[in-house]
Amino acid sequence: MTKPIFELVDELPTSNMTVSALNALDFVIPGEWNNVVGFVNTIKHVTAETDESLIQQIGERAIYLYNDKSQGYQTAMWLYQTVDGTDKALGAAALANKVGSSVGFLGFLSNITPKPEKAQTIDLSLKLVAELVAFCQINGIPGDSIGDFVASLGEYNGESLMRIVALICFDGLVPLGAGFLDKALSSVSQMTPNELESNSTFQGIQSVIPGGNSAGKLDFIGQSLDSVKGWMTGFVADKNLTPDSVLGNLRRFIDFSDDKLDYLGAFLDMTTNYYEHTGTQTLGRRLIERAVAEI
Repeated sequence: MTKPIFELVDELPTSNMTVSALNALDFVIPGEWNNVVGFVNTIKHVTAETDESLIQQIGERAIYLYNDKSQGYQTAMWLYQTVDGTDKALGAAALANKVGSSVGFLGFLSNITPKPEKAQTIDLSLKLVAELVAFCQINGIPGDSIGDFVASLGEYNGESLMRIVALICFDGLVPLGAGFLDKALSSVSQMTPNELESNSTFQGIQSVIPGGNSAGKLDFIGQSLDSVKGWMTGFVADKNLTPDSVLGNLRRFIDFSDDKLDYLGAFLDMTTNYYEHTGTQTLGRRLIERAVAEI
């Protein structure tokens, strides 16, 4: 890692496209996510501590834990950053050439094309796998612990729950529609190892995906996706989530027309890094909670 955890948390933006997009999802989990930024501020928020010397001790211990490479925190951060980084790489040229528009959306549509459905479904699946592996790294359990991960989803809250909500909405409902899970499962089941190897996100994170070779990793991806189908389908139904409800709330922050919906998923990929943003917040919280417990 090139930056210490305190610097990563300090550098989180208070306002940008990612924050606006996540705020648009407040209707799904009202008041659950607050954009807490700054390392010392996060310590105070998590612990409600006011004693400056104790805040200093907690911060130092959290930094020590993050720097300990025998722990999985740095790998988790790398995963959060990598799955967002590959999305951004796909749109770098388009963003460099954008013109006009209040939010930089309509001005450069001519320079981008929506991802094919198969590419979108595998990116959705790989983000889910990244979340699973990061969960295992943070909790010090084997990376193929699908059952432990699925069991934990019901206990997700705060920034971690917001990350899953954003995954469902921005990488599922918006680009793929209401049947996004079935589409993803069908796509993965029909995919060959060679097709998987050509995916840029897979190339970035394949080293930490369980399964041995590409065929085994593809099987693990399919198992992971299938394992969360019940929970995710139930969550979507319980929250009455539809593409229209997500789009209606996004329109509070992004100006787009109905004839450009195909481009919205690509636009969100290029202009947001919600995995890295909320992932940094998750790691900050978990490190602080552990540091408090150990002091």
